[in-house]
Amino acid sequence: MAENKTRPTEESVTGFLSRVENKTRREDGFALLEMMAEVTGETAVLWGSIVGFGSYHYKYETGREGDMPMVGFSPRKQSMTVYIMPGFDQYEEMLAQLGKHKIGKACLYINKLADVDETVLRQLIKHSYDHMKATNS
Repeated sequence: MAENKTRPTEESVTGFLSRVENKTRREDGFALLEMMAEVTGETAVLWGSIVGFGSYHYKYETGREGDMPMVGFSPRKQSMTVYIMPGFDQYEEMLAQLGKHKIGKACLYINKLADVDETVLRQLIKHSYDHMKATNS
């Protein structure tokens, strides 16, 4: 079975963010780094191109298993990708209050932090992190 490509690295998170070419995306990355560290109480770790906080182990019925960050983000060229898991009660309500965004299965896509309500984003991150911690301990 293929090994998971997303693994924690020893690379510097601030070094990684400093190399982001788009100025807004770079600044938003540093803001999210600070926000997620504060909300989770975790130290950021670079998982490939994902800045992750905390970790959990998963195992699918197929036998594939691995580890992933509980929450995280990646300053992609197209948009800032925030990795949060749905499954908590206020998820849909919070998304409705967030502002301009797109959503995927476990991804929240934001063009820039100025497009969203940072208080709501902070709550989404906190609820997702707490939910993941409670269901994956």
